[in-house]
Amino acid sequence: MLKAFTLGIEEEYMVIDPVTRELRSHEQKIVEQAHKVISDQVKAEFHQAVVEVGTRICANVHEARADVALLRRTIAQIAGDLGFSIGASGTHPFSKWEKQLITDHPRYFEIVNEMQDAARSNLIFGLHVHVGMENREMAIHIANSVRYFLPHIFALSTNSPFWEGRNTGFKSFRTKVFDKFPRTGIPDYFASIEEYDNYIKLLVKTNCIDNAKKVWWDLRVHPFFNTVEFRVCDVPLTVDDTIMLAGLFQAVCAKIYKLRMQNLNFIIYNRALINENKWRASRYGIDGYLIDFGKEMEVNTRSLIFELLDFIDDVVDELGSREVIDATTRLLETGTGADKQLKVFEATNDLVAVTDFIQQQFLEGC
Repeated sequence: MLKAFTLGIEEEYMVIDPVTRELRSHEQKIVEQAHKVISDQVKAEFHQAVVEVGTRICANVHEARADVALLRRTIAQIAGDLGFSIGASGTHPFSKWEKQLITDHPRYFEIVNEMQDAARSNLIFGLHVHVGMENREMAIHIANSVRYFLPHIFALSTNSPFWEGRNTGFKSFRTKVFDKFPRTGIPDYFASIEEYDNYIKLLVKTNCIDNAKKVWWDLRVHPFFNTVEFRVCDVPLTVDDTIMLAGLFQAVCAKIYKLRMQNLNFIIYNRALINENKWRASRYGIDGYLIDFGKEMEVNTRSLIFELLDFIDDVVDELGSREVIDATTRLLETGTGADKQLKVFEATNDLVAVTDFIQQQFLEGC
C-alpha cells in the first residue's frame, strides 16, 4: 500500500578554504570534476562557494542513505584533490556574504537584478526532501495536512546558530535569512490541486514569477514531479541526520495517506498558527515549547516530537524505516547540529574550531 512514497534528497554543501576556513569560490571546478563521476547528481548553486547534490529516485530510506553517503564521499574526495574542504551547516559560522561571488549564470543574474541584497545575502545551505506521490491530487491533500508537522521536524534539523561571526541566539538563523525572499515560509491551505495551479498561473500572468520553481515555500507540491517537496530544514551535519529527517517526512506522508484511505482526515490548521511554532523551532530548536493547538497550550517540544513518533508508528515498519526513525530518540538526547556547534563554541570560544567541527562531521557515518 505504501510503495508510492519514494525519496529524493538534495543537499547544499559549503566549500571551505582549508587554511583560513572561510568560504571559498571553487569556480565550478568541483562541479566539473564531479560531473565525470556522478553526472547530473551535482550542480552549481547561486553562490560560488556552494555545491548542490541530489540523489536518484530511491525506493526507501536505505537506498537514499547509500546514495547520500556516496555523494558526500565523492564531493569530499574531489574537493580535497582540488585543495578545498567541504562542510554541511545551515550557515557558515563567520564568512560574510558581502565577499562571496555569484555564479555566472543568466538565471542567477536575473534573481540578483530583481531581489538585490536579499538575494546576495542569501548565503544559506538547506536540505530538500522529495516524497513521491501517486498523483497531484493526493499530493495537495497530503501537503495541506503535513504542514502542521513542519515545525516539529524542522526543530530536529536546526543547524545554523552563527551568522557572520555572531552567535545569533537562534538554533536556525538560516530561516531568518531566507525570510527576506518572497513566497517563503509555511504555505497556505489549497482546497484542490486546481486552486493551487490557478494560483501559480495568476503569478505567472501578472509577472510575479516566470515559473513555479520561484515559489520557495517550506513545503510545495513540486511543479514538474509527482512529489511533495519539503524545504524547511537546515542541511544536517551528518548523513544519518539527513536520512532520519527524510524518513520522518516520508512517514508523515504515508500516515496521512493511510488515514485518507480509511476515510479519515488530519485536522487542518491555520498557517498563522503553524508559523508561531516555526518561529519557536527556529529560535529554540528542540529545547523550547511548541503550541499544541488541540489542547491550546504550550507543550515541551520533545514531548510533541514523541507524539509525532507515536502518530507514525504504524507505517514505519511497512516503509522499512524503523531503524532510521529510532535515531530521532537518540538525537533528542545528544542534541541537534546547532546544539553541537554551540557546545564546541562554548568549549573553545573559537569559530574556527566550530568550522573544523563542521568539516569533521561531514563524512561521519559515510
